[in-house]
Amino acid sequence: QDYSWEDHGFSLVNRLYSDIGHLLDEKFRMVDGLQSSAMAKRQGCEPSVFKRGIWNYIHCMFGIRYDDYDYAEVNQLLEQMLKVYIKTVTCYPEKTNSEMFDRFWKQFKHSEKVHVNLLILEARMQAELLYALQAITQYMI
Repeated sequence: QDYSWEDHGFSLVNRLYSDIGHLLDEKFRMVDGLQSSAMAKRQGCEPSVFKRGIWNYIHCMFGIRYDDYDYAEVNQLLEQMLKVYIKTVTCYPEKTNSEMFDRFWKQFKHSEKVHVNLLILEARMQAELLYALQAITQYMI
């Protein structure tokens, strides 16, 4: 909770390897900027709220929690089957198969499912980067 991409990770990674922070930040923002209003409408919320719920749920699995986010919202936004799918893809990607992909959220289009998968992968990548960059910061201190 004391170490975030925006406040710490971005500047450290840029200091270690020039301009990579901008590229990574653009990559994270690109996935966040993808249109997913149909998914959010079906869940009865705004697209940004829905995406933030997925992102924070994944970070929470890695032990990263934000003081300014109400984690009870995750249970309201994400149905149990989706949470199981997210956890499997995040923690055990080798157990993910096409049958599992087809089963989760049958009412959604393939493109919407792909968008969720992109969110999962980018949130996981950012969480892993935060752990590595925090370790580097501790070493430098």
